[in-house]
Amino acid sequence: MTGCPALGSAPGLWHPAAMTTIAVLGAGKIGEALLFGLLNAGRSPDELMFTERYPDRAAHLERTYQVRAVDTTTAARKADVVVVSVKPQDIDPLLVELAGLIGSGTLVVSLCAGLPTALYERRLPEGVPVVRAMPNTPMLVGEAMSVISAGRFATDAHLELTEELLGSVGKVLRVPESQQDAVAALSGSGPAYFFYLVEALIDAGIMIGLPRPMVAELVTQSAVGAARMLRDTGKHPVLLREDVTSPGGTTIMAIRELERHGVRAALLAAIEAARERSVELGALHHD
Repeated sequence: MTGCPALGSAPGLWHPAAMTTIAVLGAGKIGEALLFGLLNAGRSPDELMFTERYPDRAAHLERTYQVRAVDTTTAARKADVVVVSVKPQDIDPLLVELAGLIGSGTLVVSLCAGLPTALYERRLPEGVPVVRAMPNTPMLVGEAMSVISAGRFATDAHLELTEELLGSVGKVLRVPESQQDAVAALSGSGPAYFFYLVEALIDAGIMIGLPRPMVAELVTQSAVGAARMLRDTGKHPVLLREDVTSPGGTTIMAIRELERHGVRAALLAAIEAARERSVELGALHHD
């Protein structure tokens, strides 16, 4: 074990750049993206391992990344950091298995939507530090927006390490855990809202007579450019929108129709519904 004692016993002396063995439990798209990001950020394959239920996929990932596929027992016993990246409905049997394998020297980072740190703390041995994280799918291209929250036993050192790990695939913010369900609804599901809007814009472009390949390029580049303007200028979106909206022009007529059809209200309702579902997912595992 490499970073484990420092994580548990002397966080003030430990630095997140220290060599740490990391196991990703569940190498689906998000788990694979994290492995890729960690390797791209300079982690050695020898520091990483993963679990994967499908042998063919496990073999493919081993060939692609030169990272070991292991079983849950090996991952839990050898890793300093266990990243849980399974579907929420698969968490109960996994926690039963982990309960007899890890102790307070192992950091558990949960990427499971809706699952609170208290769930892990109830099921795992006393003192195990847990950090709850909510990334999103742009992790696949190194542009994730992740938020993290500390459980009862997680220290600043654990948060720093989690920031370093998730920072390899995008931006990371710390939030109180009470805000995690809202974040899941906003940025966790957020890419789907943008894809939905892009899909609608492409359909609209085809409807008004433009060829699909051209429409896809026009809309995609407009989305990329708009996102960069938001990020790079720091301007409020209202100001950026007003820069495009000339009096009596085409844009203001389009905005009028969006308001008339209640698009803003629909988004508010959608995000509220997503937040409530995140709360429900956590409640399903309350004991």
